[in-house]
This record gives sequence, C-alpha cells and structure tokens, in this order.
Amino acid sequence: MIADIIPFIIECEKLKSVQRRTMVVGTDRRENSAEHSWSLTLLAIGLFPQMEVPLDQLRVLKMLLIHDIVEIDAGDTFCYTARADKAECEQLAADRLFALLPGDLAQEFMALWHEFEAGETPEATFANALDRMLPLIQNLNNNGQSWREHGITYEQVIERNKVIHRSSPALWEQVESMLLDAAEKGILPKAGAQH
Repeated sequence: MIADIIPFIIECEKLKSVQRRTMVVGTDRRENSAEHSWSLTLLAIGLFPQMEVPLDQLRVLKMLLIHDIVEIDAGDTFCYTARADKAECEQLAADRLFALLPGDLAQEFMALWHEFEAGETPEATFANALDRMLPLIQNLNNNGQSWREHGITYEQVIERNKVIHRSSPALWEQVESMLLDAAEKGILPKAGAQH
C-alpha cells in the first residue's frame, strides 16, 4: 500500500539538506546528497552501453539511489578524511531508516546498501566507481574547487579512485588521462609542487 511507503519517502526528503563538499558545476552552492544520487543515476545510464561486462542495470540504479540515504543520520564524510565511527554510524542509520519500509522492501534496501558498501559484485563495483567518478567530473569542471579548498593532491586523487579500474579498465584510462591533464594545467597539484 502507498501509505506504507510514505513515511520513508518523507524521511528521505531530509537527504536534500545534507550538504556535500563539491559545488554544483557553474554555481556557488554546494551539492546536496540527493542531487548527488540523482546525478549518479544519470551517469550510470549514460555509461551502461560502454561497459565491458553485462550488468543488472536496475540493481545498479537502485544502489545508486539508496547508497547515501544513511547520510540523513550519519552525515556526509569527506572522502579524504578518515572517520573511525563511520561504518557504525551508517549501519545505525540504515537500521533506522530502512525499518520505516514494509518488511520485504526493508530487507531488499538493506541488502542493496550492504552490497554497495562491500563493493564486490560487478554491479556494486560499477556503482562505487561512479560514486568516485562524479566528484572528479565536478572538480574538473569547477577548477578543482573542493581539491583546492582541502589541499588535495594528484597522488591522493589517484590513490582514492583506483577502484574505478576494477570496474572498467577503459573507464579508468579515460579518468587517468583527465586527471593528468588537470595536474599539468595546475588544477590538481602534484605532491611537493610549488603553488
């Protein structure tokens, strides 16, 4: 019944208030986590035809739409900053939020969230690759905005995003080329380089 879904949907409205570090391209405002999830689904749809292996596309889209819902309670964690309690806080958030759904749907969402977090299936590997790739695209088109604000180097970005290669060597080759170009243009400084 629709009435069983509405409390979860209303609670998920809060995701629109969770601010991320990256600016919306061409603006002076920070992206929110709901916008991030929406952009990821569009990116996935655009890249599905280019993937080297067949994927359960609906499963990927579901993961991308729900993977950050836990940020309603746990908040967004900057990817270059370690947070010791992140996994625990996010699991507590998942327990609370998915419990708002009817039983079967709650189990499905929890399983999809865990699959994304583990990043082991081809679908989860691809979803994680896109989750890494979107902020790269945004930074490359915002003159390195969040990289500059936080003093992030080329080496840090390469290390953080190597997971893209696991999903698609061809995609990683393109990303690596874009990052090298950004480093050469000074948008993404290399470690030890003069600013």
